[in-house]
Amino acid sequence: MTGPEPPRNCGVFIEIDYFQKKKKGEAAAGDVFLAQKSQSGNRIIAALSDGLGSGVKANVLASLTVAMLSKFALMDIPPERAAGLIVNSLPVCRDRGLAYAAFTLVDARQDMRTRIIEYDNPPLLILRGSDPVRAAKEPLPIERKQKNTGPQNETLFLSSFQAQAGDRLVFFSDGVTQAGLGSPAAPGGWGMAGVQSHAAAALREDPLISASALARSIVLAAERAGADEPKDDISCAVMYFRKPRNLLVVTGPPFRPESDREFARFFAEFTGRKIISGGTSALIISRELGKTIAGGEAGRAGGLPPASKMDGADLVCEGVITLGAAAEELAQGGAAERGAANPASRMAALLLDSDSITFLVGTKINQAHQDPNMPVELEIRRNVVKKIASLLEEKYLKATHIRYI
Repeated sequence: MTGPEPPRNCGVFIEIDYFQKKKKGEAAAGDVFLAQKSQSGNRIIAALSDGLGSGVKANVLASLTVAMLSKFALMDIPPERAAGLIVNSLPVCRDRGLAYAAFTLVDARQDMRTRIIEYDNPPLLILRGSDPVRAAKEPLPIERKQKNTGPQNETLFLSSFQAQAGDRLVFFSDGVTQAGLGSPAAPGGWGMAGVQSHAAAALREDPLISASALARSIVLAAERAGADEPKDDISCAVMYFRKPRNLLVVTGPPFRPESDREFARFFAEFTGRKIISGGTSALIISRELGKTIAGGEAGRAGGLPPASKMDGADLVCEGVITLGAAAEELAQGGAAERGAANPASRMAALLLDSDSITFLVGTKINQAHQDPNMPVELEIRRNVVKKIASLLEEKYLKATHIRYI
């Protein structure tokens, strides 16, 4: 068996996700979110910016802001200098004569030391369970060269704290707090109290709610507060410090039949959720572990071969075709079809709901999927697995490990 050993459990995984609704009638969102890992992998930088106005112009301002913020944070440029560089670099809106973008940046390290930089966005919420936690904020003035290109008396707020397992950081644009502004139900807008109350209720109902689900819940609640007609972009991001969720995907038979027992033992001893992708892989594990494969579901789901069932596996499905379809879902965003019945959507949902994903890939060539003109290194199954691993690493900030047998 070849490939790197998965790292030992470091005790915490930092999950980050966001959800957004555009202002009604706009083709582009004026709020932009960006999250990325440092090259060492021990830091996650997440930034949410609200550009001046709405639509394409606001999107340009916000996009530039999050890109510069993230770069400066990774370079460890002092936040007051970084903010000054940003506000003096933004293009000036021709209509308003202003260059302005509010932002929130979170710099979280693997040891859970966390730094927060806030500029004119609503205050970030720190939740421990359903209870708010306060972190001292240090005000830092921003020096703007052109006084007419932004608000006067500008102040940046910097805070640092030691997060704990289970903590969540919730940050959002003012489209959330101002939702419903001027309406009979919420004349002053939903407000910070509304956001905090809703988030606390969601956490009491589901203490393990994911970052994605909590961000979505807050945005949709804000949208309802505005009578389902957003008058501004509504964006929310959530960072969640939690115990890692492990997933194993086994696909393809081992190169040598004498490795079948090792293949099955790896599956049996893995701690976490498990996917078997491929009929031959399922038959090997069934035979070696004495498990029964229940018949496939009737008909084809979403044009894909139906899934089967086996004790100890969270999903048993066809191999290359289903892997390819799951890769496409991940490439397109991965969220639209979560919960759908077809095996590729179920696979994508399991991948996205996991943090550390191990692929155990058998290297016996399946003649049904092998072009004789292609070299062995480009065998289709391995290419699809590499594509999925790359998407999970780069687009969703997951940890992946590929082992060949």
